[in-house]
Amino acid sequence: MSTPQELKTIAAELALAALDEKTSVIASLAAAYKEAGFTLALVGGPVRDAILGRLGNDLDFTTNARPADSTKILKKWGEAIWETGAAFGTIAAKRDGATVEVTTYRSESYDPNSRKPEVDFGDSITGDLARRDFTVNAMALELTGEKPEFIDLFNGVEDLARKVLRTPGLASDSFSDDPLRMMRAGRFAAQLGFTLDPAITEAISTMANRLSIISAERIRDEFVKTLMSAEPRLGLSVFVDTGLAKYFLPELPQLKLEIDEHHHHKDVYEHSLTVLDQAIALEDRLGGPNLIIRLAALLHDIGKPRTRELIPGGGVSFHHHEVVGSKMTKKRLKELRFDNKTVDDVSLLVFLHLRFHGYGNGEWTDAAVRRYVRDAEDLLTHLHILTRADCTTRNKRKADQLSASYDSLEERIALLQEQEELGKIRPDLDGAQIMEILGIKPSPLVGQAYSFLLELRIEQGPLGEELAKEELLKWASDKELGRS
Repeated sequence: MSTPQELKTIAAELALAALDEKTSVIASLAAAYKEAGFTLALVGGPVRDAILGRLGNDLDFTTNARPADSTKILKKWGEAIWETGAAFGTIAAKRDGATVEVTTYRSESYDPNSRKPEVDFGDSITGDLARRDFTVNAMALELTGEKPEFIDLFNGVEDLARKVLRTPGLASDSFSDDPLRMMRAGRFAAQLGFTLDPAITEAISTMANRLSIISAERIRDEFVKTLMSAEPRLGLSVFVDTGLAKYFLPELPQLKLEIDEHHHHKDVYEHSLTVLDQAIALEDRLGGPNLIIRLAALLHDIGKPRTRELIPGGGVSFHHHEVVGSKMTKKRLKELRFDNKTVDDVSLLVFLHLRFHGYGNGEWTDAAVRRYVRDAEDLLTHLHILTRADCTTRNKRKADQLSASYDSLEERIALLQEQEELGKIRPDLDGAQIMEILGIKPSPLVGQAYSFLLELRIEQGPLGEELAKEELLKWASDKELGRS
């Protein structure tokens, strides 16, 4: 086992090696600050990621220069500059494909009744690192000396090697300064596979209600980062086990109260995490990590607690939980300030997630296939993944049967897609033709006729304009409509 000093030496070498590709950008930026009489250090996540060999194009720096000074320096140095974070000490710039954020040494804290942090600028990198969220993010590379100096005042390298998340000082002080850090603990567990120091877990459990002062937008962003991580289950477990989820996604821990009616898992909560895992394993069909399918997988059963009914003789049922769950999903995602399309897409998938099972094990008719595709709209592949992921039975024979049945459905869809372009199902006559044939003006009646023809198209497939016209006239005759 390497000594702490050996670990720091190795970490410094790894970080510097990872920075080679960006040497020109970093060196020129450091030179600009040094020439102006200021210090500059690479800090936080980029240092951590450089050591881990996963450095990206976004680089964070800290300096003793005040925001106005950084603005002057970066205007000369960069190709573009952003001052939107100036009030918090941060000025951003872009050069040669890299984005840099330079922040004045600072300490910040939240008033117990305010959602906006109070920012105080400092003059020491020691004080700046001490106020960082976790030790693995409190490492820095000072760049304006004779040679780069690796700074690790709180043994972040050791924690990185042990994959343990700790705070530089007291966890309670850190989370009091910025309660969103409690969610970041879960996010880093999910992103990096870290375990939490017991002091962090205890502090979150005690202070979870402090999350209520954080804006919905910031909470949403941390939640999304966690959900889109390599192992979201780890982060979600932190949120639920510490009570933190109660303050932004209370429906998730409530699933722990419900027993899976098929007794495959100890509770619906565990089932939901398994569905999420299985959906992630299939999301290459969507081109990679996909927020819509992950949200739908996590939330697909949140309607169960409200629809739980005991069955005489034992067992429980959750009739229409997909309908209730869809409404609950829409409400929760809106409160978290997700965009309208995300809200609508995830709610629709929750609503449809049982549709496949509604057809039983019988042969799928062409009409049933058309309805399935029409209802899924542009989320058909998402629905395929969600339906497959929702099979968590431990009975291999039953799992194989369900998989084969769904294989058959996808084959039927593919066959009809070739014949009829199912994704573009429309009646054989449009609104203008309907009005012309029936001799009517724009009115609700046109919509009724359109719906009739669409239903006919789904039931019988393409009719052609002539046959569709005959059917439309029969429909109108039955309703005693037509040309006057």
